[in-house]
Amino acid sequence: MAEEENSVEEKPKSGGGKGLLIALIALVVLLLIAVVGGGYFLYSQGAFGGQQQATEEVQKEANPSETFKTEINDLVLNITNSKGREKLMKLSFAIKSSDPMIQTLIDENNAEVVDLVIGLISARSSEELLTVGGKALLKEELKEEVNSLLNKLAENNEDIVKDSVQNILFTTFVIK
Repeated sequence: MAEEENSVEEKPKSGGGKGLLIALIALVVLLLIAVVGGGYFLYSQGAFGGQQQATEEVQKEANPSETFKTEINDLVLNITNSKGREKLMKLSFAIKSSDPMIQTLIDENNAEVVDLVIGLISARSSEELLTVGGKALLKEELKEEVNSLLNKLAENNEDIVKDSVQNILFTTFVIK
């Protein structure tokens, strides 16, 4: 039996070498994943030259959420109340648009935009304009009318975006 115990003790343990080999393979796989991931990150950030500019141009074209703004300031308008008495209204508003040319378009067509505003305001009484619903309706009609005006301009110019006005924001709304 002593010989059997000695023979059992003399067997070399081979499990230690396999564990080291598995750990080494796992380390190589992790390094490979890190190199590929880092390369993809650098490529997507445009670090390989020329890619960043092309990526930015595509993002600008494909980014409909980008907005541009212009303002119509300090319009003084005559309005009437329900009794026929005249009142004065001071109005300023901002136009938010998806078209980067909105500032130029509004500046070039300022008279037409002011005429639209005068027409829409004069069709309402001061009591109607002082309500929340009246203001919301005026905003919506202004948006539609300005879009209509810009769409007419877009017929002759392909650079103008159709239906680009997204919102009208009142910045001054005073009736006295």
